[in-house]
Amino acid sequence: MHINLKMQMKRSITSSTLLLFCLIVLVTFSITSVEARKHQTKKTKPHKHQKGGNGTHGSHLPCPATTPVPQDGSFSVLSFGAKGDGVSDDSKFLVEYLINILTSMHANQALTAAWKAACKVNGASVEIPSGFKFLIKPITLQGPCMPNLVLQIDGTLMAPPKVGSWSKSSLFQWINFKWVHNFTIQGSGVVDGQGSDWWSSCSSSSSSVCYLQKKSNKHIPNFKPTALRFYSSYDVTVRDIRIINGPQCHLKFDSSGGIKVNNITISSPENSPNTDGIHLQNTQNVEIHHSTIGCGDDCVSIQTGCSNVHVHHINCGPGHGISLGGLGKDRSVACVSNIIVNDISFQNTLSGVRIKTWQGGIGSVKNVSFSNIQVSDVKVPVMIDQYYCDKKSCKNQTGAVAISGVKYDQIIGTYSVQPVHLACSSDVPCTDVDLIDIQLKPSAGYQRFQHPLCWNSYGKSQAPLVPSSIDYCLRRDENPVKRIARSHDHQHLC
Repeated sequence: MHINLKMQMKRSITSSTLLLFCLIVLVTFSITSVEARKHQTKKTKPHKHQKGGNGTHGSHLPCPATTPVPQDGSFSVLSFGAKGDGVSDDSKFLVEYLINILTSMHANQALTAAWKAACKVNGASVEIPSGFKFLIKPITLQGPCMPNLVLQIDGTLMAPPKVGSWSKSSLFQWINFKWVHNFTIQGSGVVDGQGSDWWSSCSSSSSSVCYLQKKSNKHIPNFKPTALRFYSSYDVTVRDIRIINGPQCHLKFDSSGGIKVNNITISSPENSPNTDGIHLQNTQNVEIHHSTIGCGDDCVSIQTGCSNVHVHHINCGPGHGISLGGLGKDRSVACVSNIIVNDISFQNTLSGVRIKTWQGGIGSVKNVSFSNIQVSDVKVPVMIDQYYCDKKSCKNQTGAVAISGVKYDQIIGTYSVQPVHLACSSDVPCTDVDLIDIQLKPSAGYQRFQHPLCWNSYGKSQAPLVPSSIDYCLRRDENPVKRIARSHDHQHLC
């Protein structure tokens, strides 16, 4: 894109229209305030240009139609006057940066389609430059946009560190991507949720996982923000970045599809409550691989509405393992199918691979494979828990989400509490469960050799099996017609 195109648009639009144009952009991008603090790092080559922000300064923000456009179409917020000194309000320059893209790249778009014009830059790239830290308040960036939009994060994005600085309307997520398609986040930088103030009720000296917040901390809201959330977004790739210290979940995909997550690092302390690494709900066609995740909850959490999910080559720990669920809470319908989890390493986690459902739920979990799983000092490596409860006690209820077609193959390593725990519903049995090549030994210093627990679970086992009592864990088909019919009653809802 060339400068003369931008100048041509400038001549053809009146100053009052430009002001309206700027106001539309400010409202649509919904970025409230950005401050930057520079830190010492090596200089890196700038990447490409940026999408969306809104912020207010003490003075009027003119629409900057005179800033030169680089020949390669790439932009850096620094070239638009951002100071990056941690004192100056750089929101203005991010807004100018976005408006420059609008006025230079899509002169043919009507003012009533200002937002669409902003997104209709095929292959655009937004750069967070290396060597800077940007403090960003909760924002929503939404599409639809032209394909191949890239957010290049080489610097650091930082959430507000104090709970009191978050408005009540912003507690659900920090950075929210809505209705984006063919979109990529990549880079060598860091997304820092600065969540420690949200976890303040948990003792930093305790190695145990903190589940509930102390009542004395009344300043902590009941809702806590997810660091990065995608809603109704498709063909999204997240790769190479680090996401750390989320107030709650680090990376969430909701009602989305065509998701690829590759070579990322997620990190928060073991005692940071409910800090799932990656959380999926109502999302299909997902691949998560070659990443390292350590947190205070599930490394990967797969919730209702998810299907065709492949998770592989993940290092998980600390955390609660890789989980399907909890599903069926408050008698809700839960549907999960076609899940493959393989080539995973768990170290010092609460669980390894598990399925957890609430009593009284309906729906089904089917066609699930866990294979080539290495566990080291994991409390319970293999688990189905249909009596899941996240508090001291839960009311007994009839009915359960039906679980069928689950294969555990090559689960090898050490455990510290119990090797296998299959606690299926008394009303709706687990069916077609396979235990193949399960070799689990007690961790060093663990004195007792626990036997597996299996309740109302049907299927087959295949050697080698350690401990050998796993071979007697699953029940054979004593009355297959009756149990399959009972299970099918729940599955037809999905």
